[in-house]
Amino acid sequence: MSEAEGGPVRHIPVLLAEVLDALDLQPGRTILDGTFGAGGYTSAILDTGANVIALDRDPTAIAGGQALVAESGGRLSLIRSEFSRLGDHAPAEGLDGVVLDIGVSSMQIDEAERGFSFQKNGPLDMRMSASGVSAADVVNRAKVSDLTRIFGFLGEEKQAGRIARAIEKRRADEPFRTTRDLAGMIEIVTPRKMTDKIHPATRVFQALRVFVNDELGELARALFAAERALKPGGRLVVVTFH
Repeated sequence: MSEAEGGPVRHIPVLLAEVLDALDLQPGRTILDGTFGAGGYTSAILDTGANVIALDRDPTAIAGGQALVAESGGRLSLIRSEFSRLGDHAPAEGLDGVVLDIGVSSMQIDEAERGFSFQKNGPLDMRMSASGVSAADVVNRAKVSDLTRIFGFLGEEKQAGRIARAIEKRRADEPFRTTRDLAGMIEIVTPRKMTDKIHPATRVFQALRVFVNDELGELARALFAAERALKPGGRLVVVTFH
């Protein structure tokens, strides 16, 4: 619904209908939404009459979801937590379903101060939890060999070594502080070709985001935790696109 239609703007997450169908929702069931974000999945699940335990490590998402908690009539618990720790928040009788939407949210990308995208200039941060090691820390302190592995493995960047060496040379004179600072340097080192569909810095930014937030480790731990927390016949739904 839009504001022009007389109601608040509601975030519509990717593959919403498919997620709801796969969860086999029924009133009274308990579903854990491990990636609350802007509340799109949680809102739709609540509309079916199910109860929701929602997690998010982003304090901004937790603050933004308090209105939905108040509206839920006690059917929504919103907790600041990594989804790898979902077992700590599951009821003793188990969960009927778990949904995880992997990756960065559009809400985080749209906030320049979070540093997830070079489309808008902002600090080189990328921390979903707003704590711990930032992307700037990694870029300005990591060894060239480590940067090469990060860019190559997590970003599938073919020019990983060249970019890592260029970063080392540039940071000796001045550290990287902003998203466009890093993106601009990468574009100089690996100029964009006419056939390129994405900006030369895209894979490096993906790699840094995944590394800073330990996204692969979090996902692996969450999958094992979900297996333990689900009731027999419970549903696990993971949404990802690349």
